[in-house]
Amino acid sequence: MHSSNQAIMHSSIKAFALLALTLLTCSCEKIFMPKDGDASPEAVFEYLWRQVDEHYSLFDVKAVDWQAVYDSLRPQVNGKTGDDQLFAILHKMLNTLDDGHVDLWGNDDVASSEAIFLQRYGNGNFDLNTVALTYLRPDHHTTGGMSYNSIADGEVLYIRYGSFSSSATADQFKKAVSRFPDAKGIVFDIRQNGGGSIQNEWNLMEMLPSDGQLLYTTQLKNGPGHDDFGDPVAVFAPSTGDNTPYSKPFVLLTDRGCYSAASAFALCLKTYRNVTVMGDTTAGGLAIPSGGALANGWYYRFGVSRILANDGVNYENGVPPHQVVPLDPAAVAIHRDNIIDSACRLILNAAH
Repeated sequence: MHSSNQAIMHSSIKAFALLALTLLTCSCEKIFMPKDGDASPEAVFEYLWRQVDEHYSLFDVKAVDWQAVYDSLRPQVNGKTGDDQLFAILHKMLNTLDDGHVDLWGNDDVASSEAIFLQRYGNGNFDLNTVALTYLRPDHHTTGGMSYNSIADGEVLYIRYGSFSSSATADQFKKAVSRFPDAKGIVFDIRQNGGGSIQNEWNLMEMLPSDGQLLYTTQLKNGPGHDDFGDPVAVFAPSTGDNTPYSKPFVLLTDRGCYSAASAFALCLKTYRNVTVMGDTTAGGLAIPSGGALANGWYYRFGVSRILANDGVNYENGVPPHQVVPLDPAAVAIHRDNIIDSACRLILNAAH
């Protein structure tokens, strides 16, 4: 993995993202395949615990005593442990990490982080009905994964992008902007966006004015020790190429439902001079996940990299906004979103 890191360091920014994914899905999964066919409950538990111990990249930010987890749960597993009971124990073990990129797939069940689930649905900063009825409205446009319309008496362009798994290309962004050329800025809403394609993240960044600034540094796990990482790789803002960058005020709305690529997008956009991130802290999930198979046919994944922001902090547990603005239930009661309205005021104040 160390030699692959060196190759990545000399590639373009897009190539870094794509190469990292290729590296993890090919090389790491080969490492994570079980070396024998012992599918006993004890062997499956031992194998998964050891794989996490040696390859998981975020013990420091998760503040988990992994040995203590073993000591607590290992006595519950023996040769008579049934599949359902074993699955529940392994889920409990992985759940201590509070990580949305940690999953376990059984033959007929899936286990994911309870904390991330509760974070998204219990601490959301978004009301879909208010957004749909008051801001998008029935006459809104949809291009790719982006739905949009003018708001604030036509002076602001509101774009709702609900998933990075949905298309967001430079041409699609240009189309949205071209429909409202007199808008003084954009409110780009990714609240409750659970992530998706890194490519869509880069596509959107290519439409913003780049200074070639450092976005973050990243490292891949490369040894069995909890602190064993490869050389840091600096990732810089992508060039706009032939695109005319959107230099007007751009307000990105985030909440605790923003995960994975959505969190990374927020982290990156905080380095752009015309961007303000507003709303709530994201749910995190910056690490690239990889995984493998257990001898009993179950599958798992977890993070095997880490990202450090320009201030040296690992925001794996959530990227804070520039401006914290909680959703006001009183505003929602009258079909208003005070976060969108605050973003509009920021844009309009900058224009006057």
